[in-house]
Amino acid sequence: MDLRKIKKLIEIVEESGISELEVRQGEEAIRIVRPLEPAVRFVPAEALPVRSADTQSAAPARSPSGYVVKAPLAGTFYRAPAPGERPFVKPGQTVEVGDVLCIIESMKMMNQIEAERPGRVAEVLIDDGRPIGAGQPLFRFD
Repeated sequence: MDLRKIKKLIEIVEESGISELEVRQGEEAIRIVRPLEPAVRFVPAEALPVRSADTQSAAPARSPSGYVVKAPLAGTFYRAPAPGERPFVKPGQTVEVGDVLCIIESMKMMNQIEAERPGRVAEVLIDDGRPIGAGQPLFRFD
């Protein structure tokens, strides 16, 4: 089998997200296997690093100095619409109800998380591109 075809098959596997591809051509065969990295790793809530008050509600929670926005679902946290672009919000920024705060990718779906109430972003609690659990604190507001 031609090396260019093999490279193209590897690209297809990487781009599609599949974990295994087998191609037979006459008596030749190639099998490409890549280990799947879990998009979301299930971690007990006690093991999650939390930098603010922890409650079980996915809705914004009250804290002594404002409120905390928590993840409504598990997935991968993204601060910007695409790599290299400006984050949706940054510390010190004032947001209104309905403003997009971040994106959570879950099951290959991009879910925009919007502000449920107005306020000023005091702190972003999660690093960009990190897996998160449902109910995990994402932002602290003043």
